[in-house]
Amino acid sequence: MTILLYIVVTLISFLLMEVVTWLTHKFVMHGFLWVLHEDHHQPRYQGVFEKNDTFFVIGAIPSILLFYFGTFPSLNYLFFIGLGIFLYGACYFLVHDVIIHRRFKWFDNVKNPYFKALRKAHKVHHKHLGKEDGECFGMLYVPMKYFKQYIK
Repeated sequence: MTILLYIVVTLISFLLMEVVTWLTHKFVMHGFLWVLHEDHHQPRYQGVFEKNDTFFVIGAIPSILLFYFGTFPSLNYLFFIGLGIFLYGACYFLVHDVIIHRRFKWFDNVKNPYFKALRKAHKVHHKHLGKEDGECFGMLYVPMKYFKQYIK
């Protein structure tokens, strides 16, 4: 594989993770593993971690395995699929925990219309305290109805 093909594999893997995230969030986190996600929908918790953070560990396992198997016997496409998953996870952390929920006060004054729309869509998702009737299950995709509010 050429370097360009590795870049394409990484980008496709990254983009497909938005689909995986949407499906996992809707059918797993708001389904049979609600017990781990429920505290994330409750009024602010006390402490650094919540049970929902378990999903970061679960999400890291495929990336770690792909990094491992993508380097033996030599570097191959599996490594770059793992890289796409890893990069998505890093973006998920920055966007979801830092920009949206402000668990870390790194970017408190975000004025970008995309990030404002993303925060609004996520706020709409969190207005439901139970696992039913949810909406906006993705992480990077913002429905246009939220984005239009912030475009001048």
